[in-house]
Amino acid sequence: MTRLTRADLDALPSYVPGRNVADLARELGIAEAIKLASNEVPYGPLPGVVEAVTEAARTAHRYPDMGVVRLRDRIGERFGVAPERVVTGCGSVALAEILVKATCLPGDEVVYSWRSFEAYPIIAAGGGATSVRVPNTAAHGHDLAAMSEAITDQTRLVFVCNPNNPTGTSVRRAELDRFLADVPSDVLVVLDEAYREFVTDPAVPDGLETYADRPNVVVLRTMSKAWGLAGLRMGYLVAQPEIAATIRKVVTPFSTSLVAQAAALAALDQEEEVRRRCAQVVSERDRVTEALRKLSLAVPDSQANFVWLPLGDRTAAFTAACENRGVIVRGFHPEGVRVTIGTPEENDQFLAVAEANLAETA
Repeated sequence: MTRLTRADLDALPSYVPGRNVADLARELGIAEAIKLASNEVPYGPLPGVVEAVTEAARTAHRYPDMGVVRLRDRIGERFGVAPERVVTGCGSVALAEILVKATCLPGDEVVYSWRSFEAYPIIAAGGGATSVRVPNTAAHGHDLAAMSEAITDQTRLVFVCNPNNPTGTSVRRAELDRFLADVPSDVLVVLDEAYREFVTDPAVPDGLETYADRPNVVVLRTMSKAWGLAGLRMGYLVAQPEIAATIRKVVTPFSTSLVAQAAALAALDQEEEVRRRCAQVVSERDRVTEALRKLSLAVPDSQANFVWLPLGDRTAAFTAACENRGVIVRGFHPEGVRVTIGTPEENDQFLAVAEANLAETA
């Protein structure tokens, strides 16, 4: 039979979405399951977002502004950068894909820590690039010295996920300064800061404030997490004007939808509420971390809206045990489990499962 798709993609794992809560509840015969697998913030859309989306939907028969002018202006104003340096897209993951497309030819290399965001190998392979995975440190974080050593003449792009997904660990300014000083000027470094709003450690740098003016640095952000727009897919990046202009050439036309633009503009009016919600998440993150450590789990400090349980070979069993009790978490077998911080009640339900299961297997 004639082959119609690329053979090299057969070995590529598929992206695993969070399980559907309604399906699990039906299987278990319970009223409701909870989902702590997808790093969503549980408090609903921000004030004004639903109204903005409803109004935008009235003109859904028209194309959105392809230039995303109002939103780019607003983001530029918010972060003190020229609007021509801002590029928006269908979530930050789509922009990461576009960055590979804009920088790599077949055989070029993309360097990233592993384990890190599970889309990185899919994105690299989809663009015909070669993944160079650098193992995490024993503390579940980026080994920036090893990543620097892994850069070759074929390297075009480096992803630094800070805080790291799925481990929640973060890179501090001194080590990131050293790393960026070592990276060749013709290699683009992408600071993937999808969870920046949850960072409380003052030693973890804000990439937009600290590094966005470097010629070979791109800062990547999303509005899916803290800003509550996961279902509308809105991400943005800040780069030097010439890099941003090149990226726009290969962005899918109209990929920032009409409703996503309207929702993002409304959400940006709610910074105080975003800060309040993030503070709630951080408080619960600290509580959940402390409770898990009392169960003798070596949970690393998280600067994101999730925690990492380094369960190793117990990963699959624990993930299944949680689902059997109506709690969906995200297992990365055979390394560990990522658990999103939910409401206090949801977190209590998860901790009850964790305590029972770990007591049984200790």
